[in-house]
Parts: sequence; structure tokens; C-alpha cells
Amino acid sequence: MNWQALLDEIDKLDSYKRFGKVSRVIGLMIEAKGPESSVGDLCYIHVGGGRQKQKIAAEVVGFKEQHVLLMPFSTIQHISPGCMVEATGKPLQVYVGPSLIGQVLDPLGLPLDGSPLPQGLQPISIERNPPNPLTRPPITEPIEVGVRLIDSLLAVGKGQRVGIFAGSGVGKSTLMGMIARHTNADINVIALIGERGREVREFLERDLGPEGLARSIVVVATSDQPALMRVKGAYTATAIAEYFRDQGMDVMFMMDSVTRVAMAQREIGLAIGEPPTTKGYTPSVFAVLPKLLERTGTNAYGTITAFYTVLVDGDDMNEPIADTVRGILDGHFVLERNLANKGQYPAINVLKSVSRVMNHIVTPEHRQAANKLRQLLSTYIDSEDLINIGAYKRGSSKEIDEAIRFYPKIMSFCKQDVHEKMTRDESIQMLLHLVQTG
Repeated sequence: MNWQALLDEIDKLDSYKRFGKVSRVIGLMIEAKGPESSVGDLCYIHVGGGRQKQKIAAEVVGFKEQHVLLMPFSTIQHISPGCMVEATGKPLQVYVGPSLIGQVLDPLGLPLDGSPLPQGLQPISIERNPPNPLTRPPITEPIEVGVRLIDSLLAVGKGQRVGIFAGSGVGKSTLMGMIARHTNADINVIALIGERGREVREFLERDLGPEGLARSIVVVATSDQPALMRVKGAYTATAIAEYFRDQGMDVMFMMDSVTRVAMAQREIGLAIGEPPTTKGYTPSVFAVLPKLLERTGTNAYGTITAFYTVLVDGDDMNEPIADTVRGILDGHFVLERNLANKGQYPAINVLKSVSRVMNHIVTPEHRQAANKLRQLLSTYIDSEDLINIGAYKRGSSKEIDEAIRFYPKIMSFCKQDVHEKMTRDESIQMLLHLVQTG
């Protein structure tokens, strides 16, 4: 045994316990006189007495004059003036390891079904800085997603970060389930933030399925949980993905949805007195988003390929969160309600979607075929009204005639059944065959 290392660890221990007292509760916020602590530190509020005594976890989110501002991870029931507040002197940590694969966790990293954590895990902090830009290898290799439309027309690279922009009920969760089941990544880490309680089990059993769950870790923070728990759910899932990336793995990370993380951060910001800005979002929201989203991607050990869903309010692609996220990520896929209404699943609008690294990770032949299909689709869409009302006469334009001939096959190519599995090579071959033969 290395006694010197053990003695060094003992020297680092703080032999004092620091306490404060709750002075008042205002809305979501708890004010306490003391204890000595820093922003982001985990504290415990002691409530009740005798057999009813319990500890409520809370986080230091700010200071006001001589008071510490705390936000609890659970409800604020039973908290009264004079309750003891115990400082831990460190931020929230979660326990991570390979034995977590197949588990569904809460934002604190504990199994959602109440079972004990597996053995052999190690603690990690959920608050980490993004990798140094100069240590990030460039994205040069494609990753198989298993969705024909994406692998062929919107190719994604290992370590790329993509936003899935859609209104409610257009198929975001279904698309995420397809990717989780069909991708060739080593492991999936999925964050369900702000979901309805009913949808969690539906996603696990119907969209993800036993096949997907067996190679996934799912972190769940439902909409009824406090705002701090929803934000921590996003940080916990990202930290778990970073752990496996540092083990040299190619991780597929999915978060549904980053909009609800922003809304939760807005609640926290307003509660501590931040001024509301665009659509009521506080400045901290626009500071948190890049820090959170930049943590995924490549580093010197492995990759995190990330998909973030963004709820566009009223299908408005220029609302503040959608606009901010689109500027941070390496591409965006737009799901449109009118395509879903026509029976096209996944309902991705190819002409409004872009993968910013596609040109660097595909062959020239693949790139030319994808551009050709986009051109044909664009030509048809531009002339669709004339074609539908019979105002266009065949032979007037070679380009439109060609687009009309290709259009039914393009629509068939874009559709894929939820349980239809297709490799990336098969998708590319179908694209090349379609463009060459029509």
C-alpha cells in the first residue's frame, strides 16, 4: 500500500463541518445565513426531527448581501426558518462505469427504479470545461446512423454535433430511437429532459426497445421535477458521455430537448434576480448553452457524436434558443409538420437541413450524387404549384421534366419504416443507383 499517497489524501480532508441556518424561502429560492460555500457547491438542509429527520440536497446558486441563495433538488416542503444547512465544500458528483450500461438514471445518477447502484463505479464531477480547441482532432470519419436519409444526404461524422429542429409531435423521439437502435457507435447516452412522465416509459419500450436499451444509458428528468434537477440531468448525461469518450469509445449522445434545459435555466435565473431579456430568457441561458454544447465532440481519446433536439415554438426557426443553438452546432436537421402529414417519416426537410462536415467525410462520387438529388428535389418543389394545377406543359424545361420523372422515386427513397435497418453502405448504394438510373 502506498502510505504516502494515503497520508496526502488525509491531509486534503477538511476536518471542519460548516453550517448555516435557513432564514426564509421565496418561491423556488431558499435564503440562508451561511454556511461558507461557493457557487455550485452541494449543501444539505436538515429538516424534521427524531425518526422524521431527513436531508434535502440543494445547490448554491448565488449570494445576496450576507445570505447564501440555495435551490433544492427536490420540493421545498418541510423546510422552515432555522433549519440547519450543511456545506459539503464540493459540487455534485455522480458514479460512472461500464456496469451502468442498460440502466435508466435520475439527474443525480441514481437508478430511477430505486435499485442500488452497481459495483465498480467511480465518482466524477458533472461540471467540466469543454476540451481545449487545439486538442480536438478534426472530424474525418463518418459514423453510421442507420437512417437512410441521414447517411446518404446528410452524412454525420464521428464527433459532430447536430441539432434536430421540430415542433411538438413531428417525430423527434421516434427518430432518436431509430438512431439509438441502428447506429454503429460503441454506446448510446440519452438524456430525456423535461419529458412528460407518460412519454418516458413509452420511449424506453416503444422507441428505444430492449435492443437499444441494452447498449444505452438513459438519464431522465421529467417536467414535474424542479428546474435545477432538469438542468443537472443535462449535465449528468454529458458527464457520463465524457467518461466513456475518455475511455477511447465512440459515443452516440442524444438530448431531448435542449429547449427545456434553457427553460429550466431561465426559471433559475429569474428566481435569483437576473433580468429577463429576449422572450424572458435570462443572460445565464445564453452563457450556459455554449458551455454545455461544446463539451461534446472530439477529444484526444475518443468522440461524442451528439444530437440535440430543439423545440421550435410555433415552428418558428428564428426564436432565440433555436437561433443560438443553430449557431453553436455543426449542422441542423429540420423536421417539418407538413411532410409528416404527407406520411413521410422521418419528416426531414432535406433542402432546409445541412451537415457542415459532410463534404470532408464523403467520397466525391457520394457528394455529387447527393447534390444531384437535392437539385432535382429543389427543382420540383419550386415548380410544384404549376405542376399541380396543370399549368406546366411537359417539354417546356428539361430540368423540370427530369425532376417530375425522379420525384416519386425520391419520395420513396426518403421514407423509412421505424424498424427498417439499413447500413450506411446500403444507403449510399441506393442513392447512387437512384441518381444514375432514375
